[in-house]
Amino acid sequence: MRKREVLLFFMMGTLMLSGCNTQTEQSTQQNTEQSTSTESSDAVSATVTEIDTSDMFSDRDKEVGYDESESVAISLADNGSSCESDAVSITENTVTIKEEGTYLLSGSLSNGMVIVEAEDTDKIQLVLNGVSISNTQSAALYVRSADKVFVTTVSGTENSLEHSGTYTAIDENNIDAAVFSKSDLAFNGEGMLTVTAQEGHGIVSKDDLILTSGTYVITSASHGIAGKDSVRISNGSYTIVSGKDGIHGEHTEDSSLGFIYLAGGTFDIKSQQDGISASSWLQAEGGTYTILTGNGSASVQNQNGGDGKPMERPAQEETAEDTTSSKGMKAATQMVLKGGTYTLDAEDDTLHSNGNLVIHDGTYTLSSGDDGIHADSNVTIAGGTIDIAKSYEGIEGLSIDVTGGESSVLASDDGINAAGGNDSSGFEGPGPGGDQFASTEGAYIHVSGGILHVNASGDGIDSNGDITVSGGETYVSGPTNDGNGTLDYSGTAQITGGIFAASGSSGMAQNFDSSSTQGVIMVNVEEQETNTEIALLDISGTELLGWTAEKEYSSVIVSSPEIQQGETYTLKAGTAEQNITMDGLVYGNPSQGGIPGNNGGERGGRKEGGMQGRPGKGENSL
Repeated sequence: MRKREVLLFFMMGTLMLSGCNTQTEQSTQQNTEQSTSTESSDAVSATVTEIDTSDMFSDRDKEVGYDESESVAISLADNGSSCESDAVSITENTVTIKEEGTYLLSGSLSNGMVIVEAEDTDKIQLVLNGVSISNTQSAALYVRSADKVFVTTVSGTENSLEHSGTYTAIDENNIDAAVFSKSDLAFNGEGMLTVTAQEGHGIVSKDDLILTSGTYVITSASHGIAGKDSVRISNGSYTIVSGKDGIHGEHTEDSSLGFIYLAGGTFDIKSQQDGISASSWLQAEGGTYTILTGNGSASVQNQNGGDGKPMERPAQEETAEDTTSSKGMKAATQMVLKGGTYTLDAEDDTLHSNGNLVIHDGTYTLSSGDDGIHADSNVTIAGGTIDIAKSYEGIEGLSIDVTGGESSVLASDDGINAAGGNDSSGFEGPGPGGDQFASTEGAYIHVSGGILHVNASGDGIDSNGDITVSGGETYVSGPTNDGNGTLDYSGTAQITGGIFAASGSSGMAQNFDSSSTQGVIMVNVEEQETNTEIALLDISGTELLGWTAEKEYSSVIVSSPEIQQGETYTLKAGTAEQNITMDGLVYGNPSQGGIPGNNGGERGGRKEGGMQGRPGKGENSL
């Protein structure tokens, strides 16, 4: 089993960041303004610190133009590079740029490098006009010193920067990338840049790494793109194949840095470790993401519980150093997704936050070898279209708020699970039931809006605390084994609004409790086949609620605003049919394994027609 991954610990509820330092064009650091936004439901809320992203990109970051007449031309050639400016020195196949300005590069070096070594107040623009540089010992492009370097690819050109050997130290810096910068580094343009690192990383900046346009093909033994202070991307096309993370942000000394901000772009990432990983926060507001991590979810067996039983997390061989993570997108503090299209296939979790995770909008197709969506603190789904097509547990967090959107979950264990503590890096767990969580204090699930479909082989909706349904539409199919239930809670379960329909096994069935203010019915039935219709009708025969169960079932829970105390209803479930008179608002024993009767009662015998349980007062059999 993989070693438990611990980056940071967080309290549930409010996640406060100390500030996000962004670097200006003058290379001075200042705290980014923060505005706090609260994602809330009717009864509970989780506060997430929103980051001001208005100054993430400067005008020059996005400017792809240049004045050729004002540029310094550099012609590259093996043992024959040339430049007429004193701002450039050439020693064999090493070209060094020493002063602020715009430099127009063309030609190739089969074993050489371009070095930027300017004053720390200088801004340098490198315009790549059909450039090919390979280096067997160090970086092809090395920014040793400058305020900021802009790399622009000319429209219609193909350019390449490659490291093809073993790194050999040339100074005190640990150069370990085909493109390595000690200063802020920005890429833009209308051409193509291919970056290859047979050893080490593709592109690395020890400050901010910014990409605003262009086409990039990056192949690396380690990280594809990495920024120490930040990685910021506004547009462009990125094809990344990496031995570690595809896009990586990490600052080991300052928890407010190492963030990743994605405003747009098209990403095709195949990474052996995380697709996109930030050591602080990760925020995406648009873009198209196709990400495959590790060997994909198909490499993890027993995904869908084909025998109807929840499956154990596959055991992995554990070593003391084994902290490998192959998640789709990961953030150490918080993840906020405001839009975009995501197709993620991960050997580990597809979306993972060690703090809070909020989905405002976007389209998500997620296939996971572990959790579809996981947060150590709160998960809030406020919008978007989410299809978790494969997972061990679908949505997991200390607390979970569903306030909007349309979500579909397929899970081999629990569909929605609220518990406390840290997830393993990938697959560690105690067997059926999933992760070993440290605490249940603060655990809850609250559905106040949206449409939620759950198909689970374990518990459909499982909270180590409370469950509250106050709005939206929730449909649950499964489990089929009697060791789990469609509802499972250790606190209270209250329904006050919305549509709720669930079918599954009867052995551990739980109903909503007596604190509910909306009518709810739970009955047990003779086992019904998969894909059978379930409907609730009023006394006039009008259908109030209907859906198709996706699995075999022997227990049904239904609730809608139309269910009123004192009224009689007909519940049809496959071949079973029964009239139910609501003497109270809760019909059926709310406790574990309860057999229906009005507000509970003794275990009854089977009735003709297939319904189980002792009818409540005034019930009639159809």
